[in-house]
Amino acid sequence: MARKQATEAPAASNESSKKRSSADSDDYDAKRPRLQESTDKARWRLSSEGGRHTWHYLEDDEAAKKWPQSYADKYYLGMPLELPELPKATNPLDAVRNGLTFFEKLQLPEGHWGCEYGGPMFLLPGVVIARYVTKNPVPWYYATEIKNYLFARANPVDGGWGLHIEGESTMLGTTLNYTTLRLVGVEADHPVMVKARATMHKMGGAICAPHWAKFWLTVLGITKWDIVNPVPPELWLLPDWVPIAPWRWWIHMRQVFLPMSYLWSKKWQAEETDLIRELRKELFVEDWDKIDWAGNRNTIHPNDNYHPKTAFLNTVNWLLVNIWNPVFRTKYLVDKAEKWASDLIDMEDENTDYSDLAPVNAAMNTVCCYVRDGPGAYSVRRHVERLDEVLWVNAEGMLCNGTNGVQCWDTAFAIQAIMDAGLTEDPRWRPMLIKSLEFLEDQQIRENVKDQDKCYRHPRKGAWAFSNKDQGYAVSDCVSEALKSVIILQKTPGFPTLIDDQRIFDAVDTMLTYQNPSGACSSYETPRAGQWMEVLNAAEVFGNIMVEFEYPECTTAVLTTLSLFKKHWPNHRTDEIDSFITRAVKWIKSDQKPHGGWYGNWGICFTYATMFALESLASVGETYETSKYAKKGCDFLISKQREDGGWSESYKACETGEYVEHPTGSQVVMTAWALIGLIKAKYPDIEPIKKGIKLIMDRQQPNGEWLQEAIEGVFNKSCMISYPNYKFVFPLKAMGLFAKRYPDEKVV
Repeated sequence: MARKQATEAPAASNESSKKRSSADSDDYDAKRPRLQESTDKARWRLSSEGGRHTWHYLEDDEAAKKWPQSYADKYYLGMPLELPELPKATNPLDAVRNGLTFFEKLQLPEGHWGCEYGGPMFLLPGVVIARYVTKNPVPWYYATEIKNYLFARANPVDGGWGLHIEGESTMLGTTLNYTTLRLVGVEADHPVMVKARATMHKMGGAICAPHWAKFWLTVLGITKWDIVNPVPPELWLLPDWVPIAPWRWWIHMRQVFLPMSYLWSKKWQAEETDLIRELRKELFVEDWDKIDWAGNRNTIHPNDNYHPKTAFLNTVNWLLVNIWNPVFRTKYLVDKAEKWASDLIDMEDENTDYSDLAPVNAAMNTVCCYVRDGPGAYSVRRHVERLDEVLWVNAEGMLCNGTNGVQCWDTAFAIQAIMDAGLTEDPRWRPMLIKSLEFLEDQQIRENVKDQDKCYRHPRKGAWAFSNKDQGYAVSDCVSEALKSVIILQKTPGFPTLIDDQRIFDAVDTMLTYQNPSGACSSYETPRAGQWMEVLNAAEVFGNIMVEFEYPECTTAVLTTLSLFKKHWPNHRTDEIDSFITRAVKWIKSDQKPHGGWYGNWGICFTYATMFALESLASVGETYETSKYAKKGCDFLISKQREDGGWSESYKACETGEYVEHPTGSQVVMTAWALIGLIKAKYPDIEPIKKGIKLIMDRQQPNGEWLQEAIEGVFNKSCMISYPNYKFVFPLKAMGLFAKRYPDEKVV
């Protein structure tokens, strides 16, 4: 009989982590729902309210009839759409129209586009573990599709799981996803589990997992806290002037460290169940009772050790364990640190209505609230509700998105693609564009967060988030691309002015806060410490995670939007904007690599960033014929074009810092990126551009869509992430730009 999803009883203090009786454990197991082979995909529906995405499984036939599936639902689920073939495009602009004919069917009623934002394989385990230990088991239809997704994403050779969907098997991916499958009800003797367990044991067992995996396994009670390197909340008590104070860390790092430190300090663990005891036998090569937990604190498999801990960090950890903890860590200090960490968690929850920055800290915050407030608390119930918003169902099953969506980001790019094709005034597309404008108007963030300075947040008034205003974290390029799209539409005849000048000024004022002394822009906020802080990087599996870095993509987004803004409002903070643009362009030039490209931090890799950099230069009139930087960038792109006219860059380039070809050949998205850069820079030879456009047109399907190819995005150098809508917006943009520059060229 298939194991059923378990639930945990609360343990509100260190003393309450006691074993259940056999009777309690049997009753506990009996409440777990059964797994099924699959769900009926025709019963899934995506709801979007206020930009919040949740998937619903309609078990009732009448409910399913009253809420019919949309084209978008079916598309996301991999179901046939049965759309008619469109007239074959004979020129790029016809191909754009065909693409828009398909893409508009995916627009959600609120005016934006949804999509999965998956790829990382360490996100889903956190959500499942958090629900398990807080006594909120996932329903059978979630469990079934989680099982199906993880089965589909197991490495076909060794059966393990990687850091991301295209990566080789790691202990982070394999231990956490194996555990997740057991928690949702898969038996240990299932062939998929046998194969994964063999790989896990071959790699040394769970003692060789990196820090984040050891943390989650310890919260479950599978490992002991001695195996987790110290995460003292006392660091939050450091004065702000201290160079290593956590407020200086990159936002994702500090928001993960915060709940992690609270739970580490509490030494909280879920109570034992039969399943936990079974996992103690399954995850390790050694006998569980004989494992030297403290001695394996730094044991890690080479596949996970992308950023090895420095000698300095190892020394700090030794001092914390052997001197700080036993000698100086008084109860008064611990209580004070835990209280302040708890307060900061509350501020994060309040400022996001429990959405939190991303799934990792959202899952951890959920557990913290459970430990502190108890199982029936509103904080726990609201967290569990909002965790549903990061889950997504596709043809393979249920996965976890990197955030609660990409709503504002993708909508902005969709608007710009139509603009670049010269179609904003075409009445055919006006309803779609007006709905998009209405969505962006609704999603603009109107105020800064409460207690902004106290919780170390960057200004955000007038901004847009990556996903929605509930999540509420402004990002420099998200603000910029959304504002650019708003200006484009509101300055087009026939479109309403939904966002008045003051609100636009608010957005610009916030954008101007993102420039660093170097002239570059970072992502969520300006850097608060130097890159030397990487010596404290304890994550092991990521690089460039401790502080904000400087990005050509973000710098370009702000620069080009300010240039557009200046044309329409030349008298608003004119000198500051001029200075910003001048300094930003200077930094873009300084960041160019010797081979002529730019390194991408949010997309793969040199192709992506070089597109943005060339757009920056073009916005100030520097193109192939007038700028040595633009010429060098174009020459770099041309040198990487393949014989079939496309471009093909592997995620390995992000890891190694060198251009690496993707083994599957040319990619539509990367081809579009390269073409956009070349066209923006006015590359003089039309032939290589035509070859690339032809490849994009040839890959377009009879119904107007493009099929999914390799993964497109990246963060922290080593983890890849999916942007499925890129295969629409960037090919549309590239073909539109080509059609405007070469209106008489048919290509095909």
